Amino acid sequence: MQKVLAAAGIGSRRACEDLIFHRRVTVDGRVAQLGDKVDPTTAVIFVDGERLVTDTRLVYLAMNKPRGVVSTMADEKGRTALADFLDGRVEQRVYHVGRLDAESEGLLLLTNDGTLAHRLMHPSFGVMKTYLCEVPGPIPRNLGRRLTAGIELEDGPVKVDSFRVVDTLGRTAQVEITLHEGRKHIVRRLLEEVGHPVSRLVRTSIGPIRLGDLRLGRTRRLTHAEVAALFREVGD
Repeated sequence: MQKVLAAAGIGSRRACEDLIFHRRVTVDGRVAQLGDKVDPTTAVIFVDGERLVTDTRLVYLAMNKPRGVVSTMADEKGRTALADFLDGRVEQRVYHVGRLDAESEGLLLLTNDGTLAHRLMHPSFGVMKTYLCEVPGPIPRNLGRRLTAGIELEDGPVKVDSFRVVDTLGRTAQVEITLHEGRKHIVRRLLEEVGHPVSRLVRTSIGPIRLGDLRLGRTRRLTHAEVAALFREVGD
């Protein structure tokens, strides 16, 4: 057991033994014991109540997708795609979790964990996503109330969970929208409907994962804490 924890990057083998000794580790629903034999590819392990992924074959990445890149790993039309930015640095075959249209940019998650990806995309889990948008200004004072109350679109009503004006630059405004809807082009269609068509859209967060200062076109591996937070987000 302690070898599996150490291989997952929790700490030295001695530190992992201390965690087990102090009953801070569970495996498959029971408190772990020193010397337990576990299969890291199938065991469900928690450390201090946080899910720990011990299967080293699983990969979790954050990407800052540039504008003009299609949300597919490879494109049969020869357009720039997501795999072009991995540059052979990831041996495993990964997939994108959800999409951003080609003209949008920002945070995308890539993984080969099909179960987690499915939960993150499924509407029943209501994973929040935040977008920074450039739109024509000025922004009416009541727009936030309208958007949180709900707007009727051609495929049904949509409500945002939060809305705020970030900045106003001449005739352009920056607004931030958070919502758990996943319908196609939902943010662009919503703002178009209320008279503020989007000229630039950047997704800045997916659930607990933030884009932060990740450079455009770059990827990074999620930390253990971030992966655990994603599992919490979808109830695991």
